[in-house]
Amino acid sequence: MSNATHTLPATMSAVEITQPGGPEVLVPTVRPVPAPDAGELLIRIHAAGVNGPDVFQRKGLYDPPPGASDLPGLEVAGEVVALGRGVTRFSVGDRVCALIPGGGYAEYATAHESNTLFIPEGLSLVEAAAMPETFMTVWLNVFQRGQLKKGETVLIHGGASGIGTTATMFAKALGAGRIITTVGSDAQRAASLALGADLAIDYRHDDFVEKTMAFTDGRGADVIVDIIAGDYVARNYAAAAVNGRIVQIGVIKGPAAQVDLFPMLTKRLTHIGSTLRSRTHEEKAAIIGELEEHIWPHIRSGNVKPLIYQRFELERAADAHTLMDSGTHIGKIVLTTPAAQR
Repeated sequence: MSNATHTLPATMSAVEITQPGGPEVLVPTVRPVPAPDAGELLIRIHAAGVNGPDVFQRKGLYDPPPGASDLPGLEVAGEVVALGRGVTRFSVGDRVCALIPGGGYAEYATAHESNTLFIPEGLSLVEAAAMPETFMTVWLNVFQRGQLKKGETVLIHGGASGIGTTATMFAKALGAGRIITTVGSDAQRAASLALGADLAIDYRHDDFVEKTMAFTDGRGADVIVDIIAGDYVARNYAAAAVNGRIVQIGVIKGPAAQVDLFPMLTKRLTHIGSTLRSRTHEEKAAIIGELEEHIWPHIRSGNVKPLIYQRFELERAADAHTLMDSGTHIGKIVLTTPAAQR
């Protein structure tokens, strides 16, 4: 390691997954501080975002890519404390956030230079930690793959989640015609409407297919963003407009037991899915470039800002996952390290 601004310790606090299971399998541990390889930098983490893929990894359903840390955590924010060979865009002391393939539930993590971003003006390190994985996932799926255009209608499931709140803000900022969300409480409904949704459907009491079709005068949604799966797959087909695009980015309810594909044919639907974690550094860098071009101006203007629901100290990662599993949060859950208190 080179150019450190402070003496780097040999070990660090972290949280590991002891075995597949519930939040209780997230246990504090001590690990060696990683060293940056060529093209990487070492970040002293102040905050790390908690995301759906972390939950699936905890349950044993989503293994890290080859060569990645076994620790959960895909997005971090902090300060650069060491540089690997060949790093030119960043210097020791820079405040950054980064998308990483694993290792975020810790006091230090390495990140590839091309997947690291300077923090936009006006954001704290805690807010910045809620950006990389979530913002990139939304951009990739809603705008690159879903091709949401100005004036179109988008239906966003899990409207109060980190993905849902971010997708709502992006759609509003970039001129979507109508924004429909599904939520699970009155508080989530109010928050979703405040973020820019035109209609927030409480799935506990209302049929989102019926409500969507009524709100769009029988036309349906041009783009549907789904983190649920299960029986939502067939219902999404019913709620979609002709030439609609359904983007599958989660499977909270598991596989669809029965799906009638006839509506896909008659409506000329496109149903696509993707993950971000396994993409190459180059692919992720291209997404970052588009975010900086299209979304960063809205961050600077205040139209888009990560919505932080609750923060937990790193060693309380199990409590953070308990909240995540409850589905009662609105926006992002963030872990903080002792560096955030200094």
